[in-house]
Amino acid sequence: MTVPYDAQTSIASLVDQLATLMTGRGQTLATAESCTGGMIAAACTDRAGSSAWFERGFVTYSNEAKQDSLGVASELIERHGAVSEPVVAAMLEGTLAHSPADWAIAVSGVAGPGGGSEDKPVGTVYIGWVARSRPPEVVRYQFEGPRDEVRSQSVVAALVGLRERVDAS
Repeated sequence: MTVPYDAQTSIASLVDQLATLMTGRGQTLATAESCTGGMIAAACTDRAGSSAWFERGFVTYSNEAKQDSLGVASELIERHGAVSEPVVAAMLEGTLAHSPADWAIAVSGVAGPGGGSEDKPVGTVYIGWVARSRPPEVVRYQFEGPRDEVRSQSVVAALVGLRERVDAS
């Protein structure tokens, strides 16, 4: 799946929409990012006034960081791999457990150019969203393109997914 985007306008526009939605509802966001390396948090905090709705971001690139910062069980990573629905769901849980935020986004994937496998080729990205007191939702994406495009498409998909979920709540 390819998420169309123009990194200069689409991401900023999505953040503007989220800022309006989140501040209007008095809600906050925390992120847990692996393959995007903090790009979602950076996109949110690029907007002036983001401290009203962006609470914090965890960059948990390594498996150890996922365990130490978010409490993801090593057995879960060993059983399913860091790039998996169960690990992203655990990252969401850990993000809410380690922050007062109302919403969380978590991302783990294979951005490339190496690191892919037959069942998780380059471009495989799991993105999850959760609101407090609700079950997490995790979606598997298969993005195309080089590393920077996979990462940018992941940011767009994460922000679009959050906007849709906040708007529906």
